[in-house]
Amino acid sequence: MRAWQVAELGEPAQVMKLVELPDPEPGPAQLLVRVLASPANFPDALMCRGLYQVRPELPFTPGVELCGEVVALGADVTGFAVGDRVLGSGDLRHGGFGELALMDLATTFPAPASLDDAQAASLYIGYQTGWFGLHRRAQLRPGETLLVHAAAGGVGSAAIQLGKAAGARVIGVVGGPEKAEVARRLGADVVVDRRTEDFVAVVKAETGGRGADVIYDPVGGETYQRSTKCIAFEGRILVIGFAGGEIQSAALNHALIKNYSIVGLHWGLYNQYDPAAVRECHQALTELADQGLIAPLVSERLPLGQVADGVQRLADGVTVGRVVYDAGVAE
Repeated sequence: MRAWQVAELGEPAQVMKLVELPDPEPGPAQLLVRVLASPANFPDALMCRGLYQVRPELPFTPGVELCGEVVALGADVTGFAVGDRVLGSGDLRHGGFGELALMDLATTFPAPASLDDAQAASLYIGYQTGWFGLHRRAQLRPGETLLVHAAAGGVGSAAIQLGKAAGARVIGVVGGPEKAEVARRLGADVVVDRRTEDFVAVVKAETGGRGADVIYDPVGGETYQRSTKCIAFEGRILVIGFAGGEIQSAALNHALIKNYSIVGLHWGLYNQYDPAAVRECHQALTELADQGLIAPLVSERLPLGQVADGVQRLADGVTVGRVVYDAGVAE
């Protein structure tokens, strides 16, 4: 099979090489799938750089989430059959950026028929993160105001749709007019271009000075610090990640005085500590997709040969929506 392989660490465009590899074989509780689609994710870029919290042994094939067709089952696999269309996590060493991939039974789920392959591949990490963040951690309620940073990206775009589906009023923050248009298409009620507008002032104006009830922050750094200036009484700031490159320090006295919560989310831990909740979430997401309330925004569908370029552009922060390897796209 052909697959992208990382044999040394560095920038994705430099260290990802398209090579011929033997077909992988599924081990116990694993499925071998023909990859139908696999989106680029920030963890793919971080793993190429050796900066992710999980460091697969070299060499490895990135592609942390995918949609595929089951072609073989390892020992002890139940609930799936050859020919099933599935989505979930790729094995860390045999991920989705190839013609074949391995998936672990515990993190494999039926793909919704209401979504195409590229959309289904993009339903897992970003939407599970959004669902757990907004519902399990922040307890978002109908009628509340949700502020979403990096609203045109993969994680932020999911948060917009999930917030709207939950009945919230959504303010999206983006960088540039192209991304602003994407956020509007996703359903944001108010869109702030941080390059020309101060999101703190906009949030205060849109809420009568009250502030946002929930702030969804995958950026960190100064974005987090400024978010504390427009958080409502009893508001919740969701710490999703640090895509801006700076891990902030939190002034806990400010959280005390203003009476808001700082809520962390490490979604991957649910697979370890509460896998039943992950299955519940997938069922909820499938129902929302079937109702037409959520659908991953796929901005680019790439053939296999262009995947490394797509991952690099994602890492450089110049993409919108989801950039997806789609096996149905000709080279």
